[in-house]
Amino acid sequence: MIALYTDFGVVDPYVGQMHAVLAREAPGVPIVDLFHAVPVFDIRAAAYLLPAFAAEFPEGTIFVCVVDPGVGGDRHAVIVHADGHWYVGPDNGLFHIVARRSTHVETRIIQWRPERLSSSFHGRDLFAPVAARLTRGDWSTSIPGDLETPLGDWPEDWPAIIYVDHFGNAVTGLRACSLDHGASLAIGGQRLRYAPTFSAVALGQPFWYENANGLVEIAANQGNAARLLDLRLGMDVSVLDD
Repeated sequence: MIALYTDFGVVDPYVGQMHAVLAREAPGVPIVDLFHAVPVFDIRAAAYLLPAFAAEFPEGTIFVCVVDPGVGGDRHAVIVHADGHWYVGPDNGLFHIVARRSTHVETRIIQWRPERLSSSFHGRDLFAPVAARLTRGDWSTSIPGDLETPLGDWPEDWPAIIYVDHFGNAVTGLRACSLDHGASLAIGGQRLRYAPTFSAVALGQPFWYENANGLVEIAANQGNAARLLDLRLGMDVSVLDD
């Protein structure tokens, strides 16, 4: 199985072009459009979201991940094998949280290049063909190496808003297992308490809970929490122990 994870959106032709390459190079292999609404150019948000979304996929899944504002530059193209999953994409920080949280990690630098490699669409021209070869057990595109992009001060969990869905629910980079249910969140001058689910609070009331992917999420019962609380991508979240 190949899963696609990008910031391409679904309006433009880019996702379809990647599907076309995979259909040609890996016929019959199931393709899953995991997520194409990763915050645009936001490598850090993509890195914290990726391990949460990848967790439900079976061992051996190949994730083609393209959040690559430096495409065409000097960053490496890599394959990361982490706890039974494969990740193909740019070495720009995108795979560092997956690697950090995995027990068994192997990194390889992609050296193969196709005859036609555009300067701006490595998802189609490089990463998709490499992923197709991996479905056949072909490692010949790469050599052993390491992730090289420095991360600075990226923490184990990131207390910030990293994605807002179309319901207005705001996903953070905090794993819910890192918080006690008695803790409150402070954001935008508001203090939010934990609730196990939407129906546990009054209509329109905001709260935090553990979402289906194990991350701390801010929501409102039948309301748009982002609009109600004026939440935006990148806003810091403080954890308060009551």
